Amino acid sequence: MKTLIFFLLVFALSACSSQQKIESIVETINTRPEQINTQLEFNLSPGKYHNHPSFAVWVEDLEGNYIETLYVTKYYATGNFGHGETEQGKWKNESGNVRRPATLPYWSHKRNIKAPDGLYAPSTETAVPDALTGATPKAGFTLKTGSKVTGDKMFRVLFEVNQPWDSNDFWTNDKYPDNFDYKTSLQPALVFAVTVSADQTGKTLYLNPIGHSHPWGENGELITDLSTITTAREIFNKIAVTIQ
Repeated sequence: MKTLIFFLLVFALSACSSQQKIESIVETINTRPEQINTQLEFNLSPGKYHNHPSFAVWVEDLEGNYIETLYVTKYYATGNFGHGETEQGKWKNESGNVRRPATLPYWSHKRNIKAPDGLYAPSTETAVPDALTGATPKAGFTLKTGSKVTGDKMFRVLFEVNQPWDSNDFWTNDKYPDNFDYKTSLQPALVFAVTVSADQTGKTLYLNPIGHSHPWGENGELITDLSTITTAREIFNKIAVTIQ
C-alpha cells in the first residue's frame, strides 16, 4: 500500500512539474494588419486542458459588425492541415486540404467569406493572408498586433478557441452520431470578448467567455448558455489585451 501511495505521489508531482514547464514557455508572435492605428498586445497563459487548440482573434464595433482579423492559427486559416484527408475520416501522412466547419464557426461567419464549396471556413482559395497567421503556439504566447480603429472610439476584441475531439459528459460522440463535422469538435468552440477604447493606453483588460458556437458550424450563431462547457474553459487560464 505504501508503495502504491509513493508512486501516485511521484506521478502527481511529475504532472504538476510538466504543467509548470508548459506554463513557463512563452512565444512571441507578430502580425501585420494592413493599417495599424492602435497597437495591441495580447498575453495568453495555457490552462490545464491546453492541447494544440485552433483560435482566431478579431475586432468588431459595439453593434457586432466585423472590422478586421488580427490573427488565426495557420492550419485553419489556410484550410491546409498537417495530415490531409483522402476521404471523410481517412488521413494521409502528408499535408493537404481539410474542411472543418465546426472548428471556428463564429469567427468564420463574421468574416463572411464563402469558399467555393459553400463553407465559411477558410479554404486554399479563401485563405487568410500570411501576415495574419502563424503556427499554433505550443503553450503560452504574446501576440503583438494592432487595429485600424482610431481615437477614443470604443470597440470589441474577440477570441474564439477550439480543440478537436474535446468531449465531456454532455458533448459525447453519441450526441449527434451521424454528424461527422460535430464529431471532429465535440465541445463547441468557445468565444471570449472584452470592450476597449483606443485611448486606454497602458491598460490591460481581460477577455471573458460570452458564449459558444454552433456545434457543427452550420451557422454563425452565438449560444450564450455555457452550462455544458467544462474542460474547454481551461484551454487558457488567461486571455489579456493591453493597449500600447
